Amino acid sequence: MDFSLIEMWHAMGFSARIVVFVLLFMSIYVVGVTIERWRFFNKGNKTANLLVKALRDLLQKEGGSSLQKTRELAKSHSDSPLAPVVDAASEAFMKKSSHLDALDLVVGINRAVERAIERQTSVLKKGLGGLATIASTAPFVGLFGTVLGIINSFHSMSQTGSGGLSTVSAGISEALVVTAFGLLVAIPSVALYNYFTGLVDKLVVDMDEVASEMVEAVVLDSKKA
Repeated sequence: MDFSLIEMWHAMGFSARIVVFVLLFMSIYVVGVTIERWRFFNKGNKTANLLVKALRDLLQKEGGSSLQKTRELAKSHSDSPLAPVVDAASEAFMKKSSHLDALDLVVGINRAVERAIERQTSVLKKGLGGLATIASTAPFVGLFGTVLGIINSFHSMSQTGSGGLSTVSAGISEALVVTAFGLLVAIPSVALYNYFTGLVDKLVVDMDEVASEMVEAVVLDSKKA
């Protein structure tokens, strides 16, 4: 028997082919999420750095009163994952600064920022849940294909009435190929999930720092007043 992939595909049973199609769908999903998230984070990190620098310069020059201008700054860097947080803090300041004291204003800004960070974190994690699911399930899907391949081997053995290597080789090769395919899908998924999760954690830290600097500017201004 020729142990090429085409020959093994023809030797596979219907159930084993379904398993291969499931693993193929998983691999396509992994590739799609990887490309989309890589583009998102690559663009977002660049604009986030520009926004943080511009925001710090603005706060250093004008202090808490500059929070009224930071909304325009956030809109000009709308591609940044940090922009919604800056915009939420600025909006809370503009709405509440006229009738609240400094403490209540800080509490209001903190609440608005926390909600914005939670929403933005869910945006940053888009597709990562699927990666985690595939990383944990793909080996078991491959193992299921392995079981089907072994069953195919015993079925061939029972039909021929012999137990030679030529009889069971097709089923065994089918089992090993499907197992390897499952691992080939799972291992990159784990690595990519950990990589993107690290980027999310970094951006969440950046969002917390930006929010803290904006609140600190409000507090300093209130003390001066």
